Parts: sequence; structure tokens; C-alpha cells
Amino acid sequence: QVQLVESGGGLVQAGGSLRLSCATSGRTFSNYGMGWFRQAPGKERDFVARISQSGAATYYADSVKGRFTISRDNAKNTVYLQMNGLKPEDTAVYYCAAGRYYSSYSSRYDYWGQGTQVTVSS
Repeated sequence: QVQLVESGGGLVQAGGSLRLSCATSGRTFSNYGMGWFRQAPGKERDFVARISQSGAATYYADSVKGRFTISRDNAKNTVYLQMNGLKPEDTAVYYCAAGRYYSSYSSRYDYWGQGTQVTVSS
């Protein structure tokens, strides 16, 4: 089992920044690809960003490319999502996920955090 706990969400004005963290515990963190997903009210959970086990490879949804940066610190068992240039449409609950594969598909992830709310005001 892998436990994931997100933090860093909050209320920010458009154009502002937030840094989300996802602390993990349990099995070896470096064995897992990590992803960030988000879900706005009344919408499906969408892929945001992913990072490979070593951190060498990353991939982003078009909607966040150039504004968000995913990173990981395998020594701290933590993955991050730096969000700059936030827009009201970024408002959602953000979830981190861990899986054996480096994937953009939520079904490929085995473990999920409880989510953290990000609200961007206009």
C-alpha cells in the first residue's frame, strides 16, 4: 500500500501561483510513476501532469503546458506541482496518484490522495 497526502491548495487570484505537494509513505516511492489530476464540480477527473519514476520524463495536459511544472524528490518521497499563471478555469480539486506505469490515464494509477482544493478568483 502507498498512502498519499496532498497539501498546498487554497484561494488565489488569477495570475497567482500555488505549489502543491504530495507526500507519500508505504512502498518504495521511486518505483512509482506519479500523476496529478483535477476534478471541477460536475466534471470528470482530468489528467494534469505526470512524471516518471526517476523524474527524467514529464508530460502535461495542453491546458497547463508552460504554466505548471511537476517535479519529484525521491529522497523525500514527495511529488510537487508548481502552478503559475493560474486562471479561474484551473479551479478544481487536485489529486495526486501513484502507479506502476508512467501514464496519463487515471485507470493506470493504483493509489490516490484525498485531494486538495484550488480556487482561482477572477
